[in-house]
Amino acid sequence: MTRGIAGALVACGVLALAACGGSSGPAPATGGNSGDQVALGAKLYGENCASCHGASGAGGKAPPLVGKAALPLDPPATAKFRKTQFHTGADVFAFVKATMPPTGAKLTDEQYAAILAFDLKANGVDMTGKTVGPSTAASFVLH
Repeated sequence: MTRGIAGALVACGVLALAACGGSSGPAPATGGNSGDQVALGAKLYGENCASCHGASGAGGKAPPLVGKAALPLDPPATAKFRKTQFHTGADVFAFVKATMPPTGAKLTDEQYAAILAFDLKANGVDMTGKTVGPSTAASFVLH
């Protein structure tokens, strides 16, 4: 990403990229283009994140992942899990991989990356020709 998205990003995601319970296990990952990754991320978000972060990502039991309040640089004072800053997608990816879902279930790196790709797109980031992964997440500058 070439522009900062400080008031309009998602965590679950990715945020990202943050999973908060849902499915009985991780959905299978898929390779392919960025559209495939975003579509997989949408599915995984619905299965693993929406129950806490809301169907639209606007928040619920957990902070918003989409919109102006999503993924601020500094964690909110009331943050239950997050204690670090989110400068890039790599920061979000590392946080989500280490802490989400809070139920203890874990997804694969590819699945976490897909959720982050979905969250980025939901916040207006042009994902055309781009894929998110552990080695590329730092290129998505949030702040």
